[in-house]
Amino acid sequence: MHYFNDLKTIVDINSYTKNKQGVDNVTTHMQLWLEELGFNTKLFKKEHIGNHALFTTSKKDGIKILLLGHNDTVFPPNSFEGFKEDKTWVYGPGVCDMKGGNIVALQALRNIYKQNNKIFNIDFFLVSDEESGSDDSKLISAKIAKDYDICFDFEAAGKNLEVVTSRKGVGTFTITCQGKASHAGTSYENGIDANLEASYKLQKLISLTNLELGTTVNVGKFEGGIGANTISSKATLLLEVRFKTINEKQRVLKELKNITNTSYVKGTKSKLEGLIQREVMQENEKQHELINQLEIISNTKISTEHRGGVSDANIFSSCKVTTLDGLGPYGLYDHTINEKALKSSFKKRIDLMTKILLHYQNMERNNGKA
Repeated sequence: MHYFNDLKTIVDINSYTKNKQGVDNVTTHMQLWLEELGFNTKLFKKEHIGNHALFTTSKKDGIKILLLGHNDTVFPPNSFEGFKEDKTWVYGPGVCDMKGGNIVALQALRNIYKQNNKIFNIDFFLVSDEESGSDDSKLISAKIAKDYDICFDFEAAGKNLEVVTSRKGVGTFTITCQGKASHAGTSYENGIDANLEASYKLQKLISLTNLELGTTVNVGKFEGGIGANTISSKATLLLEVRFKTINEKQRVLKELKNITNTSYVKGTKSKLEGLIQREVMQENEKQHELINQLEIISNTKISTEHRGGVSDANIFSSCKVTTLDGLGPYGLYDHTINEKALKSSFKKRIDLMTKILLHYQNMERNNGKA
């Protein structure tokens, strides 16, 4: 199966998010392969990160589809590199997250091109900064989302090849507490302890967690003070929030402001900074309607699952595009040096996506009827 050779080609290239040359090299390979199928390339050139790439086809009346992926990985050079395989698994950085998924999409498109010698109404967007939060590409994603009816994201599948219909939203914030320094031995009473203030805030923040509703608040880093003999004049809390619903997002954001603006230690002042990196991908009826249709098209039962992690599917879903995620291969241990993907899942995913995308290609010939 030559698509594993293609996977090896791009997995062997280190494409850590901050390795612009490596990410661009992967993009160039994808560009060459997609242009062989008639795609046109639009590069969003960047100075310090890899270029984002939108590959487009000609458009006709009918449903417009976007395939979505990313070319970057989390592994710096010399930390985890190289492609390996045995009879059952492929191993290497990105085999499931998500160069493997990109190859699934590419091979499905090749199958369509082989049958029709033409592809239309399907575009493919590959970003370069997904693993660092898509802080740059999400602006482009939000802008182009209006052009599509359906988005298929090729992040890794579930254990039983489930597709993902829901992902938590996520935001990262910093609260900086200001107090007043003083000598802890000679003028303790003159100090205003920023560390103490931050400790009260930490407890209030953690209390916002509601596991039943899927909401978590994690203070992952606490810094303050300069030494044991000095009352701390400054402390910072670095925290992450995750939520399953828009209502929970609004509740947590409101409480973050209240906690920041409340002085639990007299004389302290605090400042809140940060943002929601990705909005929630909330399960909806249009997804279920699409899945029902896809099951008929493919004659395959499509199971679903919810995930706490985020992806660029969050962005397109929040822009009201009917979005399904997890259409890549099944894999294990992504973001670790043990990352691997199940070989047999590639063929199953390629076959599924070939049937689905070919159906939409043929709709035009059937007077637009699904």
